[in-house]
Amino acid sequence: MSEHATTGTADPAAPAARWGILGTGFIAGLQTPDLIDNGSLVQAVGSRNLASAREFAARFQIPSSHGSYEDLVADPDVDIVYISTPHPFHHENALLALDAGKHVLIEKPFAMNAWQAREIVELAESKGLIALEAKWTRYLPHMVRIRELIRSGALGDVRTVIADHNQNLPKDPTHRLNDPALGGGALLDLGIYPVSFAFDVFGAPVSIRAAASMTETGVDRQTAMIFEYGDGQQAVLHCALDTAGPNQASIMGTEGRIEVPSVWYTPSAFTRYDADGNVAERFDEPVAGRGMQYQAREMERLIAAHATANDILPPRQSVQVMEALDEVRSQIGLAYSSDEKSGWRD
Repeated sequence: MSEHATTGTADPAAPAARWGILGTGFIAGLQTPDLIDNGSLVQAVGSRNLASAREFAARFQIPSSHGSYEDLVADPDVDIVYISTPHPFHHENALLALDAGKHVLIEKPFAMNAWQAREIVELAESKGLIALEAKWTRYLPHMVRIRELIRSGALGDVRTVIADHNQNLPKDPTHRLNDPALGGGALLDLGIYPVSFAFDVFGAPVSIRAAASMTETGVDRQTAMIFEYGDGQQAVLHCALDTAGPNQASIMGTEGRIEVPSVWYTPSAFTRYDADGNVAERFDEPVAGRGMQYQAREMERLIAAHATANDILPPRQSVQVMEALDEVRSQIGLAYSSDEKSGWRD
C-alpha cells in the first residue's frame, strides 16, 4: 500500500468549511448535489460567465455567484475551492485559489504533467494549505475495505493488479477528448483510474512499459501499460476511448484474490476468494448519491484536523502519478503544449 502521510485529529469545535465551486460544467453538476445532500456548505459558485454562474447557483440554491474565477477565490465566505474545469486549466486555477489562501480539491487528473502537479503541491505546502486530488474512487467504501484486507494479509503476498477503463466516447475530432490542445486522449481522462489504482495497491513502480494506438488527431485511442515493482509485482492496465470494455479490476495474492466487477471505480460490490477459489467474503455496502461525498468529507476532516495530507492519497503521490503518466506519454509519443514549462514560477 502507499506510504502514510501527515494526519491529525479533528477539532469538534471547528466551524464547518465552506465550499466554492470553480466551473459549472458536467462534473461540477455531479459533485455539488453530493456535497449538499450530505450536509456540506456550498457557499458560492464561479464561472467565466456570470449568467452561467447564476443559473448553476439557482439550480442548487447556492447563496453566491461570481462572474469570474478571481472573484470566487476572493470571496471571504469560501474556504475550499473545488476545481472542476477541464484538466488543461487545473494548474492555473489551483494556483489562483491557493494564492488567495483557499484549500483546493482538484478534479482528476491533478494536472497535465508532473511539473504542474509539483508546483501546485509546493505552493500549497508553503502556505499550509491542502491541495487534494479529487480521486473519488480512493474514498469509496469498497476501496476502504480492499485496503483493510491487503493490510491484514488476507490475500497473502499481493502479486498482481489488473484493471481497465474502456469507454465508447464521441468520435468528433473537435471534441475535447480528441483534441490535443485540450489534453485529449484516453490516458489522462480514463487511464488515470487504473494507474491510480495500481499506486493505491503498490505505490510507485520501478519501471513502466507502455504501447498505444493513436487517433488521427494525434492523441492516444488506446493505451496498454505494465508497471513493475521491486519485489516482482506487476500491474497490467489498459484504457481506451472508442471501445466499451469490461471495466473490471482484480487483485491477486498468494492466499487469494479480489474481483471487482463492472464498474470497479464507482461504488461497487466485490468478492474475495481464497487460494482454492472458494468465496471468502462478499462486500456490498450501499452508497447514497454518486459517492463523491466521501472525498469531500475527507477534505473537511483534514481542515478540521489542521492537517495538509492524508494516508489515502497524499498530494506528493498525486505528483508521482503524474510522473508515471509523463513516462507513459513519453513512451507512446503523446505530447501536449503544457509539457514546455512556462517559467512563470521558476
